[in-house]
Amino acid sequence: MSFPDLTPTSTTSAITLPVTSSDADLTIQQSLAIGFYTGSAAFLAGAKSQVAFTYKRLGGDVLDIEITAGNVYNHYEEAVLEYSYIVNLHQARNSLGSSLGGTTGSFNHKGEELTGNDTALKYPKFKFDYAFRVADRFSTEALVGGTETLFSASFDMVADQQDYDLQNIVENLSAAEGEPFSGQVGNKRIKIRQVYYVSPRQMWRFYGYYGGLNVVGDFHNYGQYADDSTFQVIPAWQNKLQAVAFEDHLYTRTSHYSYELVNNKLRLYPTPDSVSPEKFWFRFTIEDNNAFASGSFDSGVLGVNNMNTLPFENIPFEKINSMGQQWVRRFSLALSKETLGQIRGKFGGNVPIPGDNISLNSSDLLSQAATEQSALREELNKQLDEMLYSRIAEVDKVMTDNTDAIVGKTPLKIFVG
Repeated sequence: MSFPDLTPTSTTSAITLPVTSSDADLTIQQSLAIGFYTGSAAFLAGAKSQVAFTYKRLGGDVLDIEITAGNVYNHYEEAVLEYSYIVNLHQARNSLGSSLGGTTGSFNHKGEELTGNDTALKYPKFKFDYAFRVADRFSTEALVGGTETLFSASFDMVADQQDYDLQNIVENLSAAEGEPFSGQVGNKRIKIRQVYYVSPRQMWRFYGYYGGLNVVGDFHNYGQYADDSTFQVIPAWQNKLQAVAFEDHLYTRTSHYSYELVNNKLRLYPTPDSVSPEKFWFRFTIEDNNAFASGSFDSGVLGVNNMNTLPFENIPFEKINSMGQQWVRRFSLALSKETLGQIRGKFGGNVPIPGDNISLNSSDLLSQAATEQSALREELNKQLDEMLYSRIAEVDKVMTDNTDAIVGKTPLKIFVG
C-alpha cells in the first residue's frame, strides 16, 4: 500500500511562540488580562524580553511551542503581581503593629491605591499602637486616663441609713436633663471606680499626712530643704511620694468611714448619724460591651485594623530590583510551562501523523510547572522571613555582642599621667 504524497500548505503549527516579540507596546497593553502595568515602559520592555527568554528555555528552536506571545505577556504580568503580593504580605507583617489606627486606603479593581500614598514603599515609624491600646484599659482601671469617660455623682446622707443603691441613683439622674451622663445609662450597668466624701481638712493639711506627730526632721513637707542643720536637697521623686502619701492619708487614716460595695449597692460603716457629712460622692464609668462603639475616644477606631485595610497597592514595576526581576522571569517561565502543558493535554497525549504518532509531554510540563512555582514561592518567603524587622534586630544584637567580645580581648594601654 502506498501512502499519498502530502503537500501541506504549512509545515508548522498555526499557533506557535515566535523567537522574539515583534508586537508594539499598544498590542501588548491590549493583550494583558488585568493591565495594571500598561503605563510602565520598563514593564513593556520586560514583557518583550520574556518572549525570547521563554522561547529559548522551552526549546522553541527545536520544536514548536504552542502558545502565543500574548500568553507570555500575561504570564509576565501575573508573575509581577505574584511577586508584589508576597512582598506586600511580608511588609504587612513588618508594619501592621505600627499602622493600626492609621488611614486606610481605597483601591480599584486592579489593586491601584487611589490616593497615591505609596505606603508599601515607605519605612514605618514604630509606634507600638497595639501595646498602647491594650494599656488604655489598664489606665481606665487605675483612673489615670484610658478610653472610658469618668463621671461623678453624689447622694445625700440619711441619718441611720446604712445602704444606698448607686445603680438606681445614677439611673434616676440619667433620666433627667443637665447631667453629663444624661440619657446614656438606660439599662446599662455602671462600674463604681471611687467612693469618697468631702469635709474640712484645714487641720489635716496643717499637720501633714503624719498627723503632726514626731515629724521634725529631714522628710517633713514644709519645703525642699530639711532643717537648717543639714540642708539636704530632697529629690523630685521624694516630693511625689509625699504627695501620694498625703492624699492617701486624707482618704484613709483620717477618714471616719469605710464601706463595702456589692452589686453597686453601697454599705457604709459606721452607720451615719446626724453629724455625718451631708453628701457622699462617687466616680463611675458606664459599661459598654461593644468594643467597636463610637464615643469620645474614637481616634484610630476607624483606621487600619488588619491586613486588609493596609493602604498597600501593587509594587510599581520600576521599584523591583534585579533580584526581584530574576524571580519574575523564572516564575513567568513556570506559568508558561503550565499553560503549554494544559494545551498539549487537550490532545490526549498523542498526535497522529502519517504512519506514526507523536507523544506530547503534557504531564511532565504540568508537574514541572507546579513544582517550580511552589519552590519559587517558598524561596521568596524564606528570604523575606530572614529580613523581618524583628529578625534584623536579632542579627544586629548578635553582631553587637560579637563585636563587644572581640573588643574585650583587645589589650588596653595603661595611661601614665
